[in-house]
Amino acid sequence: MGASFKMRLHVVLLCCAGLLGCATPSGHDKVGVPFGKIDHFIVIFQENWSFDGLYGKFPGANGIANAAAAATQVDKAGAALASLPPPADEKTGVPDARFPATLPNAPFDLSKYVRAEEKTRDLVHRFYQEQHQIDGGKMDKFVAWGDAGALTMSYFDAQDLPEGKLAKQFTLADNFFHSAFGGSFLNHIWLACACMPVWPDAPADVRAQLDANGFLAKDGRVSPEGYVINTAWTQSKPLSPHVNDPKHYMPMQSAPTLGDRLSAKGVSWAWYAGGWNEAMAGNADKDFQYHHQPYTYFQNFADGTPAKAQHLKDERDFLDALQQGALPAVSFVKPLGPNNEHPGYADLARGQQHVADLVIAVQASKIWPRTAIIITYDENGGRWDHVAPPRKDRFGPGTRIPAIVVSPYAKRGYVDSTEYETMSILKTIEARWGLAPLTDRDAKANDLRNAFDFGS
Repeated sequence: MGASFKMRLHVVLLCCAGLLGCATPSGHDKVGVPFGKIDHFIVIFQENWSFDGLYGKFPGANGIANAAAAATQVDKAGAALASLPPPADEKTGVPDARFPATLPNAPFDLSKYVRAEEKTRDLVHRFYQEQHQIDGGKMDKFVAWGDAGALTMSYFDAQDLPEGKLAKQFTLADNFFHSAFGGSFLNHIWLACACMPVWPDAPADVRAQLDANGFLAKDGRVSPEGYVINTAWTQSKPLSPHVNDPKHYMPMQSAPTLGDRLSAKGVSWAWYAGGWNEAMAGNADKDFQYHHQPYTYFQNFADGTPAKAQHLKDERDFLDALQQGALPAVSFVKPLGPNNEHPGYADLARGQQHVADLVIAVQASKIWPRTAIIITYDENGGRWDHVAPPRKDRFGPGTRIPAIVVSPYAKRGYVDSTEYETMSILKTIEARWGLAPLTDRDAKANDLRNAFDFGS
């Protein structure tokens, strides 16, 4: 956490403890309105962990002990692996010396080899690979279709880490799935529009190819029929340095977004991204993730539009708004790379503490009595989980991920086993403010009401 961010957090805590002036938002219960006692929803969107990868040992949750046959990984032909191969460096292929040469074919405690303060390599997490890993619900080909050996079967017992302590105190959802197969880009887009992005005239060199059996033959950013399935780049600022040829910018999208729905209803909202101001100024942090900024892919938030200036902000602006009593009704917080828990460039401990610090700031503020914080992950990051996801359409949902609901109204010390997906966040916000659904998927998702106790 940078010095500037820490200073803002300190000022927020002083302000909200009454040591500095702090405006108080007004609000009244909305009789008959779902979630009417909540005036502020805050979604903290972290990176790349499955439920079993963090909470598979959580008391009372559907965890690793229930994995049965899914715990035994098989090769692509369906034969059980004799052992798990060690993770190897992504560039050199040299095995990671922290791990033994072989590991039993079973989930294993990562803390025996790597501390939560240390980094590991990344794991493949892409559209077709995840579907092959899920193997029709058997959940037994995560190693076979992965690229990180045993690492996909590793877990931390996170119940005593900062977010795990929040899960113990409030509500942990143990049946929550990320909405679209694959990686961060696609699941961020779904959080914005509940939809698949499209690129009908994508160049041939970015298109995936499938074999006669529907298995991946050649990977790509775009499916054969023109859906953008893996990381692609927007032509709106901040521009990614990864694009060398302008033809590889995907077209701006025209689908309606949750932000559009909120604005049309006069409901305030913002997407707060760590490192946003520096990236917009052309001085992006080396771990700023351009593809984690979903609204930059949509025409209504293109460069120069009033909506972009009004709604796409820096994470530091979140704390400033909290201090001033001016936080919008709906806030999405996307931490900068080092704070988002993503394997490869971030460690788990720092990201967990960053989220806990944000929660503490909100709890110390005057908006806390009418606030709900939803802490979740964009996707599983290639990590194994034993629970087969429900099949709703050809795009997902994907693997189970953690979700924690923190609020004065959240059930205390509760494990919520209601079936949820990322679209449940949209459904909850839509229910609160009477918004029309964006697509069939958010229309049919369960909202999060079973995580709350609003009394009589």
